Amino acid sequence: MASMLVEAEIWTVARTDQGNAVLVRPLGSEVAVPIFIGQLETQSILIGLGNVPMPRPLTHDLFITLLKSLSVEIDRVEITNLNEGTFFAQLLLKKEAAEEITLDVRPSDALGIAVRTKCPIFISEAVVDEAGIPITSITEQAAEGGETAGTENERETLENELKLAVESENYEEAARLRDLLKELDNEQNRNS
Repeated sequence: MASMLVEAEIWTVARTDQGNAVLVRPLGSEVAVPIFIGQLETQSILIGLGNVPMPRPLTHDLFITLLKSLSVEIDRVEITNLNEGTFFAQLLLKKEAAEEITLDVRPSDALGIAVRTKCPIFISEAVVDEAGIPITSITEQAAEGGETAGTENERETLENELKLAVESENYEEAARLRDLLKELDNEQNRNS
């Protein structure tokens, strides 16, 4: 029996004791599903969330460019199942006369693509019921731990990109990244 899907969003990306996690929250819900992902996937999602332009395309950017060149549109991402601690996802594509193509993908890749294309994200209600945790418990842990992990990861990514921009003498990009870091600092100060 297939579970109903509900629209969701990436609530935050966090560093935890168990590793990096992207927290997917059904819209309007007080519950989020932590999906643990690797460091590279974390950086890719944060770069996509921050709209940080890269000097060369990352894998997700390349995939999106390839689909566009084939006249294939990314319709949505679905996180469909959780089996023995492993999450499963699908990328739904549309080609020409509403021909739909479904690809099995890792949730981290699906989310990396979704943040770049702004396509809708859906999650299975059964997955939310099984793996969801109250948002209040997450915000309480973040308050006890000081700076939120999502902000920390975003800062690290921006600092690395700033360093690369300066090394490649791309000073216009370096100035833009510096300004983003200042905005992040100002936001942290307001939330303190």
